Amino acid sequence: MTMKRYADNQNFNGIAGNGWQVIYTGFVLILVTFFIMLSSFATPDKIKVRQFVEAFTNAVGILPEGDTLSEGAPLTPAKSDIRRFNNEMRRIHATLTEWIATREIGKNLELVLTDQGLTLRFDDSLLFDVGSAALSMKTLPLLDKIGQVIEQTDYPVRIEGHTDNVPINTRRYPSNWELSTARAVNVLRYFIKSRNISAQQLTAVGCGPFKPLMTNDAWQKRAKNRRVEIIFHHGE
Repeated sequence: MTMKRYADNQNFNGIAGNGWQVIYTGFVLILVTFFIMLSSFATPDKIKVRQFVEAFTNAVGILPEGDTLSEGAPLTPAKSDIRRFNNEMRRIHATLTEWIATREIGKNLELVLTDQGLTLRFDDSLLFDVGSAALSMKTLPLLDKIGQVIEQTDYPVRIEGHTDNVPINTRRYPSNWELSTARAVNVLRYFIKSRNISAQQLTAVGCGPFKPLMTNDAWQKRAKNRRVEIIFHHGE
């Protein structure tokens, strides 16, 4: 009787000791099935994939009280949106290029068209006096034209002020940060006051001397770095 009880205990302990292996093997098989199912989707269906992931999560009991799955914003714009954006940027580029060609400001204004958007790059002398953030009266017709273009598009516009690395220290502008920011803000304010443009469409940024186009080791190069950029971008 004692020997039989001892044998029964040994058999039970052996089964209990190996129980974790059975559970672990089952979990591994579920994981393998999960990845096989994912790789089998030649053309992923977001709804089906989401349903499968949720079912898998419920089946293995992962995070029962924790985070839930949710659909986030797309990582990249849809191709149709990109195509529309590029077409719009080309249209604006052509409009402004034609308008500028009839004025004597071409050497002080550069239009740069890329896949990321359209940048209008002004020499600071076109918009401001030295060390000042007050807009020059002679440049207002140009800003009016650009404001008209902004009115006709719903894409966001960022206005950046840039300086060279020569320090400035006046009562109004203790550093190049303040000067570059004031210049960008004054351009933004002019657009809002003179045109029917929402303030939510515009952003003003002061970059100081920290995003130069060229090195600051010659006055011609420093002149290139002193600029205002008006940037039409996708907003993503």
